[in-house]
Amino acid sequence: MKWSKNVYTFLGCEAEYDESPIALFGAPVDSTTSMRPGTRFASSAMRSDMVGLETYSPLQERDLCDYKIFDAGDLELPFGDSAAALAMIEERADRILSDGKLPVMLGGEHLVTLGAVRAAVRHHPDLCIVHFDAHADLRDELMGVHLSHATVMRRCWELTGDGRIFQFGIRSGDREEFRWAKGHVTTQLHKIDGVAAVLPQLAGKPVYLTIDLDVLDPGFFPGTGTPEAGGVSFYELVEAIRTLMPLRIVGCDLVELSPPLDPSGVSTAMACKVLRELLLALCGREA
Repeated sequence: MKWSKNVYTFLGCEAEYDESPIALFGAPVDSTTSMRPGTRFASSAMRSDMVGLETYSPLQERDLCDYKIFDAGDLELPFGDSAAALAMIEERADRILSDGKLPVMLGGEHLVTLGAVRAAVRHHPDLCIVHFDAHADLRDELMGVHLSHATVMRRCWELTGDGRIFQFGIRSGDREEFRWAKGHVTTQLHKIDGVAAVLPQLAGKPVYLTIDLDVLDPGFFPGTGTPEAGGVSFYELVEAIRTLMPLRIVGCDLVELSPPLDPSGVSTAMACKVLRELLLALCGREA
């Protein structure tokens, strides 16, 4: 069966599946959000609000119109059944990877990353993860729940093992998370300028990049469910993303935008621009 692009695609992502090295899809899950919900509206809001954004990036001197990117639209995921939603995300990511393409997923809450990482580990057993976030997300459980946006990196660690998760921008978590992290993952607190230092460790290895947008300063990006004081700027985030491009990136996601929490639309606009810069950086690497 032919897989057709979404009727309403993200900015410049209008190519057919067969001709595209990158496949975009949305995972509108908002089942375990522990503070303020709304992330399930992110991917659709980004497609609606991208009309104010140009396809050309003067920062990278690249234009999305010059590349082939497929937008499959949003998965229809069951609300309230995290396990079933993760299985559907895993199936979608697995198909894209099986076809030799790079999946780029739009959340949704951060738990969606687990589904895509499950697929990526199947294809790349030595997978490493680069994680931009305000939160460690390394709890074993939250209020008795093991599948949560607050436990997602702990569940990913169970798939990758020690020394394969690299976290940046972390500035929130409980004491046990930080104690546990010291023996199992690599963490840069508060900032993300340490990305270049880990490139030698990741060279030649398959890398999954997960970007929780609350890594940004909430003064610039208030539209997220669990804002944390501090954080990085748009340009710091984009520079860190571009620094990673020499690596063998096999999958990406962008999560935790909650459009209803920022009626001004500024957060959605910024998320769109981060996605544009991410896609252009990936396209430049593919070229």
